Amino acid sequence: MKSRVATIQDVARSAEVSTTTVSRVVNRKGFVSDGARLAVLEAIDDLGYVPSAAARGLASRQSGMIGLCLPDTGKPDDLAGRAHDGSGVRVLLDPRPAGEIGWGGLYFGEVLRGAEYAAWEAGLALTVATAREPDLEARVLAMAGRVDGLVVVAQSLPDDLLDHVARRVPLVVLAGPMVTDRYDHVTVDNAAGMTRLVEHLVVDHGIRDLAYVAGRAGTPDDAERFRGFREALAGQGIDPPAEPRSRGDFSRRRARELAAELLDGPGSLPRALVCCNDETALGLLDVLVAQGVRVPEDVVLTGFDGIDAARTSVPPITTVEQPTAELGRLAVERLTTRIGAPRRRPTVTTSSVTVHLRASCGMHPSVPSDENEG
Repeated sequence: MKSRVATIQDVARSAEVSTTTVSRVVNRKGFVSDGARLAVLEAIDDLGYVPSAAARGLASRQSGMIGLCLPDTGKPDDLAGRAHDGSGVRVLLDPRPAGEIGWGGLYFGEVLRGAEYAAWEAGLALTVATAREPDLEARVLAMAGRVDGLVVVAQSLPDDLLDHVARRVPLVVLAGPMVTDRYDHVTVDNAAGMTRLVEHLVVDHGIRDLAYVAGRAGTPDDAERFRGFREALAGQGIDPPAEPRSRGDFSRRRARELAAELLDGPGSLPRALVCCNDETALGLLDVLVAQGVRVPEDVVLTGFDGIDAARTSVPPITTVEQPTAELGRLAVERLTTRIGAPRRRPTVTTSSVTVHLRASCGMHPSVPSDENEG
């Protein structure tokens, strides 16, 4: 015989409090004394009570869920049909190089970590989707119909679909330059960070032969970083290139191919390779070191993002760190504010970045080390 499911009334009777108090504890909203909170939590545990999301949604007209939409980063390699038959353990010599993570894997993992924590703090559930074709519009609109608001990473959705979604639910756009004032926007100053890094290479190291290694064409963050690169060169009296030296896709694997092309192509390597992100710099480093090219003695190498792998590489890579997890947290905080006040004017939140000078550029004695930075 099926046992009866515990209700909020059962919890209130067991804890000797009102159903309002139980609701406040469950939803983490409103004041509840420590004693009453403990009594409610003990009653929930004893009775096995599970709050009904559907019931809460009917009462509040909200689902208690928010969404995070990420760009399509392709099919993971470990879904490529290498499934094992049966049970047991296989021992193999792994031929794959280190760092085989799809482009953006490390970056978006940090964004997700910050977003999930902020959602948890707000008592919300976070659902994640990737902007994949086919049927992108149908799937995104279906997701928008199930959540109270949506965080969308820039360029994940076409502009017309973004506008359509914004008419249905509150929306926050994460990363990239602001292209419209219709949505809240959370970003970092990509151009300023890259400008400061390049100025260090030119002014402190006297380097005047620099090449930019870009990511995918049309990516807003990369476009801003290349703009900062060009402005830094122009500001130091160096004629900036109209286009990047090479263009990859932000991944370590593609960067290895670019490195081979740079080494096999006509002419010598530039004195400095300024990369669009850390994963690209790491891929270049893999091949340069394997081919006997010394970093930084023969070529200076820099990245952007500030992922851990760039700090632990040999040599550690000079980079511009953006507060990736903090961006995810800020985006969710702006979204919850927008849900509570849907008519407020959209805001732009720009987080600062930090240039970390490490061994891949030779550093400079006049600059404080990472350990001394505030």
